Amino acid sequence: MQSVIQNNIFNLIMNKENFTSFLAIDLGASSGRAIQGAIQSERLVLKEIRRFPNPMIEVNGRLYWDLLYLYNQIIESLKEIKSQQLNITSIGIDTWGVDFVCFGKDGEPLRMPYSYRDSHTTGAPERFFLKMSKEELYQKSGIQIMNFNSLFQLDTQLKENSSVYPIIDKILFMPDALSYLLTGNMVTEYTIASTSQMINPYSKQFESSLLEAIELSPNQFAPIVFSGTVIGMISPTVQQLTGLDDIPVIAVAGHDTASAVLAVPAVDKHFAYLSSGTWSLMGIESKEPVINEETYALNFTNEGGADGSIRLLKNICGMWLIEQCKKEWEKDKPITYEEIITAAKNATPFQCFINPDSACFAGPMSMIKSIQNYCRETNQFIPESVGEIARSVYESLAFRYKQTLQKLQKLASFPIETLHIIGGGSKNTMLNSFTANAIGIPIVADPSEATAIGNILQQAMAAGLVKDKEEMRRIVRNSTELETFEPSNKELWDSQYRKYLEVYKEL
Repeated sequence: MQSVIQNNIFNLIMNKENFTSFLAIDLGASSGRAIQGAIQSERLVLKEIRRFPNPMIEVNGRLYWDLLYLYNQIIESLKEIKSQQLNITSIGIDTWGVDFVCFGKDGEPLRMPYSYRDSHTTGAPERFFLKMSKEELYQKSGIQIMNFNSLFQLDTQLKENSSVYPIIDKILFMPDALSYLLTGNMVTEYTIASTSQMINPYSKQFESSLLEAIELSPNQFAPIVFSGTVIGMISPTVQQLTGLDDIPVIAVAGHDTASAVLAVPAVDKHFAYLSSGTWSLMGIESKEPVINEETYALNFTNEGGADGSIRLLKNICGMWLIEQCKKEWEKDKPITYEEIITAAKNATPFQCFINPDSACFAGPMSMIKSIQNYCRETNQFIPESVGEIARSVYESLAFRYKQTLQKLQKLASFPIETLHIIGGGSKNTMLNSFTANAIGIPIVADPSEATAIGNILQQAMAAGLVKDKEEMRRIVRNSTELETFEPSNKELWDSQYRKYLEVYKEL
């Protein structure tokens, strides 16, 4: 990584002095990574231990995650720690949101977890609204209505008469399930649970009326814990497999975005963040839930923060669009993301726009054809080349960010003066430049490994090395080479935004 001290320098530091270090297991919806980190002179130093894919597996038309494969990847990462003779003080696990594992009374998983991309939840919100109105559900949960929310996944299983449903003893969200496999102890970490649409955002506990609607009880979930809680020590089995001694597993912010937000290198509170990856999540921090007619109408979500705060945000489709196009382009020949960006730079600007959040892009057979069909149905230029398609996606994302930021500013109690872009998408300088031009305020980009950094800093706080969120962010600023993008060509981008709004629609 360019934004922190490189692996070889990390090794020199760790060998020279006895630093306390931590291991972040950061699992995204397409890949995972194990990253070791330590704090040295108010700076964070990182060492990447290993990376691995996290593929969805399709069986008889259903999409699953391979829980035991992910567990084994963690074991292999711990073996690597042992083989390199590295010392770690604790382990923390974060993952994507909403997905979960069902366990029986014997503590065994009843089946592999479904992926949120599974199509069986199409129409699930509308079915649930026959039990409880959309307005009442939002008032109770404060969560953006999306068909793959855990509540709707479980309601779909109930409707389908799942053979597993009647024998569920415990439901654990993905990071909690993996922590259980490492320690034998079951907990429900607050931030990951808050993505489920089953948590009361005021009490920070499961909302019993929502569970009753899907014929479950709070007893079918492990106790809720907050960031910094020790879940347990790695089990004797894990110790035997890895050769490591007793190491605690810490409940960090299990939702990857909650961990990432801690690593926003902000100097004050007048900012919004954009966590840019497969999904783009744009939001602000709030001390209390913001649940009213306006947030309901705008479909904004109130998810839990690592420090007990609320992340008022909007989920936006992100690099998923390009990721899926890339898979299709690679059927002809290999292509890198750098080549895609270069092709987009060379393409004619502002030829056509899409609504990145249109339902037609959620899981199409062909993303390229879906983009072309959208343009055809809105009487626009139909993109054909890699550059034309990619440029239309990047420009449309920039305008979608502008659209969301305008709504967010109406909800914020302070002026938003800066947008911080974190996560893998922070390295896309072309998209960052487009976004700055579209929104009309400066963008500060980096760190790209914000989630792992937030994970590690929470473990450091649990160990007494970091005091609070403000100190975390100061450490990130000291450790990161931030890049600022100033807006330009305001009149041009404003005029094109009006054209975007003309073809923006839900399909």
